[in-house]
Amino acid sequence: MKFFALALGLATASLAGATASAPTLAGCPVFPASSPWNQKVDKLPVASDSARLIASMGVGGSVHADFGNGFYNGSRIGIPYVVVHAKSTPKSRVTFEYADESDKGPYPIPKNVPVEGYPGHADQGDRHVLIVDRDACRLYELSGTSKQNGTWSGWSGAIWNLRSNALRPAGWTSADAAGLPILPGLARWDGDASTGTIRHALRFTAERTRRAYIYPARHYASGLTDPSLPPMGLRVRLKASVNIASLPPQARIVAQGLKTYGMILADNGSNWYIGGAPSPKWSNMELHALGRLTGADFEVVDTLKVRP
Repeated sequence: MKFFALALGLATASLAGATASAPTLAGCPVFPASSPWNQKVDKLPVASDSARLIASMGVGGSVHADFGNGFYNGSRIGIPYVVVHAKSTPKSRVTFEYADESDKGPYPIPKNVPVEGYPGHADQGDRHVLIVDRDACRLYELSGTSKQNGTWSGWSGAIWNLRSNALRPAGWTSADAAGLPILPGLARWDGDASTGTIRHALRFTAERTRRAYIYPARHYASGLTDPSLPPMGLRVRLKASVNIASLPPQARIVAQGLKTYGMILADNGSNWYIGGAPSPKWSNMELHALGRLTGADFEVVDTLKVRP
């Protein structure tokens, strides 16, 4: 994940159709029901430049569930998270490469905290660490995480109040390039897909993005200015006309979530890769069926015409 210069402006929006209640994890809301992550977008209009933006990400490219069960090349499949009692978890100071855009902490990092990419790719990748404090309902997120000689370091870090819709300061990154929290955009099994419904937007990546960001993103990660490229924070959804009935159950749950809540562009990466947390309950075979969906099955949602 590479960071570039900061954006100077921010477009704002308010999405229609909040969920009746927010998704929960360990007794905490995963942000309020009114959070942009938890807003339905199935009734919002299609953006006028939808076709052009979708084309830049590849109409023929297949969706890929970047999460699942077990390991691939020695690493967990997906971005793991851990739930802690912060009062009884050692607090650690973290040295950040982007200290001027990071929250100082300290961070409650438990022993043997799961790190994205470990153990097979410990020296590469984004190495995200996601920690939920179930007592204070705080979310701690780190990127580029490593520990040497007993000291933690990372690219950047962010601390979120799971009961608040507060955003990062304009132009600030987070543990994700777009300055967004990662956890609310992950397809999770517990309390999420296990209920038969995903009630929030998902996080996805695109290979080439624009030097711009839109609500709710706060940061961009590109020097490219081509208007056909997507800005960070772009919201897309699976078209209502796409028939998902033949998908296996787990893939169908994800696909229905993509129709109702869509997904938000959060980082540079492979086109149409969807973020999720690893779980032994996922079926890799069923999730692989999401590859039947392609870029042509999606449309960009016009969220900027709906102001708060």
